[in-house]
Amino acid sequence: MMSTTEAQDTANKVSLPTLTAMVIGSMIGSGVFLLPRRFAIEAGVAGALIAWTIAGAGMLMLAFVFQRLATRKPDLDAGIFAYAKAGFGDYVGFNSAFGFWASACAGNTSYWVLIMATLGSLFPALFPALGDGSTVIAVVISSIGVWLFFYLILRGVKEAAVINRIATWAKIVPIIMFILLVGIGFKADVFTGNFWGGDGSYSWASLFEQAKGTMLITVFVFLGIEGASVYSRFARKRSDVGRATVIGFLAVLSVFMLVTMSSYGVMSQSELAETSQPSMASVLESVVGPWGSVLIRLGVILSVLGAYLAWTLMAAEILYIPAKSDDMPRFLARENANGAPVNALMMAGGLVQLLLILLLFSDNALDFMLDLTAALALIPYLLAAGYALKLTITRETYEDRRALVPDMIIAAIATFYTLFLVYAAGWDHLLLSCILYAPGALLYWMARRQRGLRVFRPAELLLFLVIVAGAIGGVYGLVSGSIQI
Repeated sequence: MMSTTEAQDTANKVSLPTLTAMVIGSMIGSGVFLLPRRFAIEAGVAGALIAWTIAGAGMLMLAFVFQRLATRKPDLDAGIFAYAKAGFGDYVGFNSAFGFWASACAGNTSYWVLIMATLGSLFPALFPALGDGSTVIAVVISSIGVWLFFYLILRGVKEAAVINRIATWAKIVPIIMFILLVGIGFKADVFTGNFWGGDGSYSWASLFEQAKGTMLITVFVFLGIEGASVYSRFARKRSDVGRATVIGFLAVLSVFMLVTMSSYGVMSQSELAETSQPSMASVLESVVGPWGSVLIRLGVILSVLGAYLAWTLMAAEILYIPAKSDDMPRFLARENANGAPVNALMMAGGLVQLLLILLLFSDNALDFMLDLTAALALIPYLLAAGYALKLTITRETYEDRRALVPDMIIAAIATFYTLFLVYAAGWDHLLLSCILYAPGALLYWMARRQRGLRVFRPAELLLFLVIVAGAIGGVYGLVSGSIQI
C-alpha cells in the first residue's frame, strides 16, 4: 500500500493531456504573430516548407537532448549553462549562461518594440509618434515600462498566475480564429503563385537560400523548448514525458506551419513582405476587415506583457542561480526582503535599457532584435547538444548500453543542426554577439577572484582572445557600415 505522502505526491502529479498543455504553453509566444512577414521576406511556399522541415526535425532532436540530459544528469539542475560547464569547463559554461541571459534580455527588448508598434497601429490618433516601436517617444515609454516591471517584481510579484492565464488565452484565441478564418478565405491561385518565391524560377540553390534566410526566426519562435524537460518532475508516469514532448512539439509546429502557409493563400509574397508587424493582423484584416486586425493586435499586447513578466524573471534567474554556486559574482545572489534577486533584476533591466537605446540607430528595430535574440541563444544550445554527444562518446551514464546508439544519433543530429544554425546566422550576428560576450568576462573575473581561483587556463585564455577579436570586428563593422542594424 502507498503511504499518505506517496498518495499525496501521486495526486499532485499531472496527466499526459495536462503535461502536453504545459509543453505547448511554454513554446507558443509572441513570435507566431510575426511569422507571415518574416517568412515572406525570405521565402516562397516551397522554401518555407523546407525551412519548417529542417527546423521541425532539428528542434525535435534538441528537445530530446534536453529531455535525456534531464534524466541522465539530474544533478545538473542549475540551468542550461550547467551542461556546458560540465562538458567543456568553467569559462565555456559561464559564456553559455551569459549568452542565454543576453538572449533573454534581447528578447525582452523585442517585446517592447512590438508593444509600441502595435499600440501605434491600434491607436494612431493617440500614439502617432510610436512609429515602428523604435522612435524616441517609443523608447522613452518602453524604458518607463522596463523599470515599472522592475519595481513591481521587487515588491514580490513572483507568481503571476492571473496574468499568465490572461496572456495564455489572449494568444490562443486569436491564433485559432486566424487559422480558421484565413483557411476559409484561402485562394489556391494565390498560393500557387507564391510557391517558388522570388521571381518564380525554380532551383535547389535558390530554395536552400530561401530556407536558410528563415532559420533565425524559427529559432526565435521555438525559444523555450528546453523547458519541456523541466516538466518531467510533474509527470504522473515517467513515460508521459517523452509523449508530451513529442505531442506538444508537433502541435506547436503544426500551428506555426498553418499560420505561415495559410498566409501565402490570401496575399502575394510581396504584399506579405511589406506588411507591418504583427503581420498576422494585416493578413487577417485582408480576409475579414479591420476588426480582424484589432483582434490580433489586442491579443499581441496582452500576450507579450505576460511573456515579458515571465522572461524578466527568467533573465534574473539565469544570473541568480549561477551566483548561488559562485559561477557568477556573489552580489548577483543578493535578495531583498521580498525574496526578489534585486541585483540580477537590475542587471537584466540595465541591458534591456541599453538595447532600447541602441534601437534608436536601427533601420529595422524589431527584425534586428529578433535575430540577435536567436543568435545569442545558438551557442548555449550548441554546447548542450555537444555535451549530450560527448556523453554518448565517452559512455558516461550509459553502462547498460541499450539507449546508447539512439541517443548518439539524436545528439549528433541536434549538434549538426545547431552548427547549421550558427552558419545560417551569418558572421554579422556572431560578431554582434561577441560585442555582448566580451565584457561579460569581467563578471567571470570577479567570480574567479572571489573564489581565489586562477582566472583563465591556457585554452580559456585563447577563447577569451577570440571573443575579444570578434567584438573588435563587430564594432569595426558597425562603424564602417559593413554590419547593418
